[in-house]
Amino acid sequence: MSTLSNTNAFDYINVLDRAADASWLRHDVISNNISNADTPGYKRSDVNFETQLAKALGQSRYTSMDSKVAGLNRNLGRLKAVSYSDYSGYSYRVDGNNVDPDTEAVYLAKNQVVYQGLTASIRQEFKNLQMVMK
Repeated sequence: MSTLSNTNAFDYINVLDRAADASWLRHDVISNNISNADTPGYKRSDVNFETQLAKALGQSRYTSMDSKVAGLNRNLGRLKAVSYSDYSGYSYRVDGNNVDPDTEAVYLAKNQVVYQGLTASIRQEFKNLQMVMK
């Protein structure tokens, strides 16, 4: 008899969880950018996750999404959000800072919508599991 833990029932949940963690990290990074908008020489940072996810999912071109997510779930440790300095050689201000608070506020709002969508998707996956177990 198979148990729920050795099935692929949590594959999507695990990947969505990683994406939500990346979105949470992006929120922290953008908040830090806004906090340092007046710090001379500060360079804005961002988070790279979507590129890694797309690359990981795009490696198997002719397989189903379920198979791709299952394969990604087996190597979930490789899928990490990475913070980096964005446009580190660019500055439009005399003090060397390249943060535009208005642009950061837009990025923050966009990220909040993404995070809410991810958490809603995770909730739906758990509802689907509950429905199957009934």
